Amino acid sequence: MKAPIGTLCITCAVTFMANSSKAAESCTYLPEDIPQPLALELSLAGDPQPDVGRFLSAQRAHSGKLSPNGSNLAFMSNASGAPQIWVTDTANPWPLQLTFGEPVSFFEWAPDGRLVYGVDRGGNEREGFYLITPDGLHEEELLAPSDNFRAFGGFTPDMSRLAYATTGRIPDTYDIHMLDVDDLEDRLVFEGRMGFYVDSISPDGRYVLLNESAGEDANILFLLEVESGELSQIFPGNPDRSRMDNINWAADSSGFYFVTNLGREFSGIAFYQLAQAEMNWVYRADREVDELVYSSSQNLLGWTEIAGGFEEVFLMAPGDSKPVAVKGLPAGVYGLHMAENSGEIAVSASGPSLPGDVWVANSDGNSRRITQSAYAGLNLDQMVQPRHVSIEARDGITIYGLLYEPVVESSSAIPFLISVHGGPTAHATPDFDPTHQYLLSKGIGVLDLNYRGSDGYGKSFARLNDKRLRENELYDLEDAANWLRRDSGLNVAKVAIAGGSYGGYLTMAALARLPGVFDAGVAMVGVSDWITALEDASPALRATDRIEYGDIGDPDDREFFRSISPVNYADQVVAPLMLQHGANDPRDPPAESDHFACAVRANGATVEYLRFPDEGHGLRKRVNRITFYTRMAEFLKRHLGAE
Repeated sequence: MKAPIGTLCITCAVTFMANSSKAAESCTYLPEDIPQPLALELSLAGDPQPDVGRFLSAQRAHSGKLSPNGSNLAFMSNASGAPQIWVTDTANPWPLQLTFGEPVSFFEWAPDGRLVYGVDRGGNEREGFYLITPDGLHEEELLAPSDNFRAFGGFTPDMSRLAYATTGRIPDTYDIHMLDVDDLEDRLVFEGRMGFYVDSISPDGRYVLLNESAGEDANILFLLEVESGELSQIFPGNPDRSRMDNINWAADSSGFYFVTNLGREFSGIAFYQLAQAEMNWVYRADREVDELVYSSSQNLLGWTEIAGGFEEVFLMAPGDSKPVAVKGLPAGVYGLHMAENSGEIAVSASGPSLPGDVWVANSDGNSRRITQSAYAGLNLDQMVQPRHVSIEARDGITIYGLLYEPVVESSSAIPFLISVHGGPTAHATPDFDPTHQYLLSKGIGVLDLNYRGSDGYGKSFARLNDKRLRENELYDLEDAANWLRRDSGLNVAKVAIAGGSYGGYLTMAALARLPGVFDAGVAMVGVSDWITALEDASPALRATDRIEYGDIGDPDDREFFRSISPVNYADQVVAPLMLQHGANDPRDPPAESDHFACAVRANGATVEYLRFPDEGHGLRKRVNRITFYTRMAEFLKRHLGAE
């Protein structure tokens, strides 16, 4: 039942006093929470104080992938208003848009030179698969969108079959299927379980490498022999819950290169020999290797390493001892793709001064820019660069962050936003955040926080918020706010907090359980009730949640999750709150924000809620991004006292 326009949901005052998740089901959103689209308003190009519309209109190219011979580059761009596939000749760049309509969720080059891609419906993450030619003139549907979740795996080398994982037989279970590309005959080849996916297919087509989730930062690998159906586990047991990903097969299918932290703190590069069932290290460093690509025809590896949030790109032939650094890239973070036959590497770059574009580097480490996105008249030289900071938490653990300081008069008090990433197994990255850069231009600083549980700082740090340790990350938020106010050396005024997904949960928790610490908060697609969230999550999340969080069916675990759920402390929220959610979100259902908004309103606190009917776990459409982030920027300026 919806409350009438302009009224509070009266039942909330009763239901949330009882802290009852079941009773909260009667508490919902208001009609005015569905936002009306805002028109894009732009200041003049070159204005020294650009409005938020300029920042939101900056275009970006990303996810660059080279054709096998390196002659064509396919990439994603939001130039048309939503993520779509574009293709250009690398020698004479002139981009051609290939896809239109619903936002594209992924794409890959197929063995026959076409592109395979996926789209869902309104952000519900239930994809259909399609093939399209690089000229955009011929397209076919492989699998139509359905009510089932799917995860693309790959084609056999002759492109006769497509391997993928899908739910349907059992709602929470991913089975492995093979689809005949010519006649579209679909068959079940392996009955899986929670968190089973296709990683890749060996070049000889004999094996499908399967990946089973073992938490958000760990997995288990299996070899499935296609003809016999025999399944064997690689590294039986995986006793230290290690990461094993970025699989790159040798041309003769004798084994594969991959990224792993098996038996060590930081991830490195290793090779696994199938015949000997043996792993040998290829490259190790005292920092994280993040992404790995390989050209078997050129015998060349490429990878990224994380250093204080920023990344570096290296190239090396297996067996060499000294990597070659790729030169000429802008500072920031990168995505990689290697052309199989040329050994060239596509580097999708984004940084504080670069919304996103694609470079191509050769084996000597020299790079050239391929795409040139339109940046809406912004002077990117004026964007603020962060510095990496360390903060001591109350229990002696060191947490980290990227600190962006606005340009202000030395005597000015600086309002700050603490930004908390999702995941939680992720980390703050120095990419281009239009809202952050707009706030910085208005004199509001940003601390992009890596609380305990973030990756990029070793395996042990990433496990510091597992299961019953989870509550400790909440106090990292308070310690970060105190550090800003007392120990940062800055004259800090008000402090707000904002985050999406898991960061949305932390934002709700911070306002509800640390009243008085933050002056405002913005929670996007977050969790307010862990019991309902864990029960209602998508199958992919349930597979990792059971390891990261615990067993929601266990009475003790259930009580623990009830005790940390922000909705049960909604009566303590005093700071102004903004919420955002998509009605089609399959990861954190929109009821998580519906109930929290209703509960906070019942106690008279300020809530602005934007509930988008055509979005899921995030905002993909330009009109919705403009609407939300414009209102978010104004909300933060208003409650932080920025001019």
